[in-house]
Amino acid sequence: MNKLELTNQANPEYTLKVEHLKVVSTQGAELVRDVSLAIKPGEIVGLVGESGSGKSITTMAIVGILPDGISIAKGKILFQGQDITRISADERCGINGNKLGIIYQDASQALNPLMRIGKQIDEVLKIHTDLSLSERQDRVLGTMRAVNLPDVKNLAKRYPHELSGGQRQRVLIAMAIINNPQLLIADEPTTALDVTVTAQILDLIKIINESKQISVLYISHDFSTVNKLCDRVFVLYAGIPVEIGSVKQVIENPQHPYTELLLESIPTKEKRGQKLLRMKGRTQDPRGPALNCQFADRCPKAFGRCRQELPPMYQVTPGHTAACFLLNNKGE
Repeated sequence: MNKLELTNQANPEYTLKVEHLKVVSTQGAELVRDVSLAIKPGEIVGLVGESGSGKSITTMAIVGILPDGISIAKGKILFQGQDITRISADERCGINGNKLGIIYQDASQALNPLMRIGKQIDEVLKIHTDLSLSERQDRVLGTMRAVNLPDVKNLAKRYPHELSGGQRQRVLIAMAIINNPQLLIADEPTTALDVTVTAQILDLIKIINESKQISVLYISHDFSTVNKLCDRVFVLYAGIPVEIGSVKQVIENPQHPYTELLLESIPTKEKRGQKLLRMKGRTQDPRGPALNCQFADRCPKAFGRCRQELPPMYQVTPGHTAACFLLNNKGE
């Protein structure tokens, strides 16, 4: 792996800080109800949950690409100290692809099938820099080498369909990091990749994080990849965080029943030959405000209070919290 020769930049205390984010549809559905998270410079934070948990909508709100009919109703998104929830389109253009890099989960959809790979990577530089053509070409090839793409001069002339799935994903990573962003958002970047390529992509993200001190928000439904990559994790359910802590705290000592069930469903060597746990039911489509524990109907440990009140976050140990009445000595 070639060392990424890109300069570090000064950062505030938090690269990203989301405060009480609420995202709604025009029909009144609360897709994200109350999400708060913070990422320090150089930190990798995981956002974990099933489909429908709100993690993708949270990501789109951060990036500023919410679909029509969906909008931020409440909260702040502070990027390097600046609230970016109400910035202009020009200001957003100066952030996305420049200070904020995005790795999408489906490279076949994210890449233009009619444009050569090198030109697609170069487009990011053309938009955000004043580099000359030769300078851009040098940086494109250098970044392609940095993400471990082979024979980069020839590869740059190819079209996306001529590359393997892992190579296309590396192209997306090259596009995301070429302008030395302060924050990298990886939206399930290993979806549809085999185990070997997944491990390589995770290693690459870690190398980029460590060599450039880029903050990373890693979106996933898979605790096994989060365990390999992240420093801290936010477990999201029905648009609300239900457990927060370091990866070690959450995986070794899960306190919310939802987290426990997610972890029990992970295939391991110890479970070889056994039938994996399957969580009953599914996340309900959000409607109005959450007035009780949204996981209660699927929870094997739920009791009366869970269906009547929304649990607050209780501290388990310093830095580790969970929203479950089982942690309240008074709750019965």
